[in-house]
Amino acid sequence: MSVAIETSRLEGIPLDAWRSYLQSHAAIVRELDAELVAAHGMTTRDYEVLLYLAQADNMKLPMSALSERTMLTRSGITRLVDGLVDCGMIERVSCDSDARVSYAKLTADGYEKLRQAGCTHVKSIERLFLAHFTAAEVEQLSSLLSRLPGARLEVACSVS
Repeated sequence: MSVAIETSRLEGIPLDAWRSYLQSHAAIVRELDAELVAAHGMTTRDYEVLLYLAQADNMKLPMSALSERTMLTRSGITRLVDGLVDCGMIERVSCDSDARVSYAKLTADGYEKLRQAGCTHVKSIERLFLAHFTAAEVEQLSSLLSRLPGARLEVACSVS
C-alpha cells in the first residue's frame, strides 16, 4: 500500500516523514564523517570505497563499478581515489586485457585502516541510528527502507 498524493503539495504526515528522513540522514552522515575524520583521517565516502574494495574479489574493482556503487560521477570517483592513492590506502591497477579499464585495488595498509575505522563506524551507527529503535522497529525499518531506490541490503558496513 502506498500513500497517494492528490495535489502538488506535500503536507502533513507525508511531509513530516520526508523532512525527518532528509534531516536525520544529513545529521547522521555529518556526525559519522566528523567521527571518522577525527579518529582515522577519513570520510564516510573514503570508508565506503575501502569497504567496497575489501568485499570485492581480489580486493579490486573497476573504476566504473566504484562510480556506480558510490553514485559519484567519474570525475568525482577519480578525485576520491586519487586521494586514497596518495594516502597509500589503495593503488591503481591496469587491466591486462583492456587498456581502457582501470582498477582500484585495496592495499594492505588500506585494509588495516578500514578494519580499525570499522570499530568506530559501527559504534557510531549503533549510537546515532540503532539506539533510537527497538529490535522489532529496526526489522520493520529494514523492510521499509529496502523498497527505496538504491537500497542494497547485501552490503556489510565493516570487515572482520
